[in-house]
Amino acid sequence: MIQGPMLLVILVVGIAFIVLSTSKWKLHPFISLLLAAYGIAFAAGMPVLEIGSTIRAGFGGILTHIGIVIILGTIIGTILEKSGSAITLANTVIKVVGEKRPGLAMSIIGFIVSIPVFCDSGYVILSSLKKSLARRTKSSSVMMSVALATGLFVTHTLVPPTPGPIAAAGNLGLENNLGLVIMVGLFISIFPMFAGYLWAKRCGRTLSSTDDLEENAMNIEDIEGKYGDLPSTFKAFSPIVVPILLITLGSVANFPTQPFGSGTIFTFFAFLGKPVNALMIGFFFALNLLPKLNEETLSGWIGTGLKSAAIIIMVTGAGGALGRVLQATPIGAYLGDTLASFHLGIFLPFIIAAALKSAQGSSTVALVATSALVAPLLASLGLESVMGRVLTVMAIGAGAMTVSHANDSFFWVVTQFSGINVSTAYKSLTIATLIQGLVTITVVAVLALIFI
Repeated sequence: MIQGPMLLVILVVGIAFIVLSTSKWKLHPFISLLLAAYGIAFAAGMPVLEIGSTIRAGFGGILTHIGIVIILGTIIGTILEKSGSAITLANTVIKVVGEKRPGLAMSIIGFIVSIPVFCDSGYVILSSLKKSLARRTKSSSVMMSVALATGLFVTHTLVPPTPGPIAAAGNLGLENNLGLVIMVGLFISIFPMFAGYLWAKRCGRTLSSTDDLEENAMNIEDIEGKYGDLPSTFKAFSPIVVPILLITLGSVANFPTQPFGSGTIFTFFAFLGKPVNALMIGFFFALNLLPKLNEETLSGWIGTGLKSAAIIIMVTGAGGALGRVLQATPIGAYLGDTLASFHLGIFLPFIIAAALKSAQGSSTVALVATSALVAPLLASLGLESVMGRVLTVMAIGAGAMTVSHANDSFFWVVTQFSGINVSTAYKSLTIATLIQGLVTITVVAVLALIFI
């Protein structure tokens, strides 16, 4: 195989190909990642007869651990979306936070909804509610829009069972520690959520949108009427909260101190805490949200979730294939030895993810590709411990926030559903995601100093 500095050239060319092919040439990330895996394998001198089996093993290996989890999580999100549960979640938060703090309410609503629902879909679902609340409270539409968008964006990039963080955790060998990833992700997410909210308040004082002039925004009663009878608060929250709680308890059960002992109670929580089992239970709770048990819901709604999950699974598997190729070549070891002298540590995953996110637009692709690239480097970066791997997922998530601009579909969803022009969106949303990314990596770096 190739040795020395040429390995770095091969890696840089591979990354450049991923960026250019997805952003400029509009090639689908699945094909882009697979072609990069083949190209790097051939260029690095991997034995030709081993290339196919290595890529196949990488693709299947990652999906063995998280494939069903991604599918179930996406189906739950689809049911929450179509049943009107997101509106119930929003109304509950508004009642708790109060209409005197509408921007904070929108941030928290986005924070919760985006755990199972993609941020693009979440924004579309909640857009009418946001407009109605802005009109009722006489709040700035820009402030409300940015608060909602940044709340959605945070958990989209940091908290499983959102597919991006799950894929990153799987690539970094954390499929059995998802509870810890969730706990750390939820804690860290609070800081960028508030940073996004504070920036949104500032934007609301200086920027405006066409929505501020709109007189015909639907009121909350009309919005609720579109869905008929909305689910109860318990029914709306349970498909999200129950799996997260079970996964967390499963992680606690496996602590070395054995807080639940080693008998029946341990077995009970260890079984329910397995991500696939916890998400299956969450799916059963989601079935309570179906207005009718008929072909439209049991086949149509679930089929829509399966179609959405298929794309994520394919991209995740291709990322796993690329990661296995990097592990099978000397690239990872050489890059690790080279970078060790720069003492970048936890900042390297952030830098790579931020570069990929800003260049090609997709946070999920940035999470998948960066975790695959970084996995072979964990030991040389001093991040091979469980907490080191968890914080690496968070650092990659921080980079995957930085930044949302014109090549990101979420950027256009926010502008089109908020009456914000492109210039205003750059001044508000793009800067907000930059601030969020920097705040997140700062928190991650502090935690790394304490726990690693």
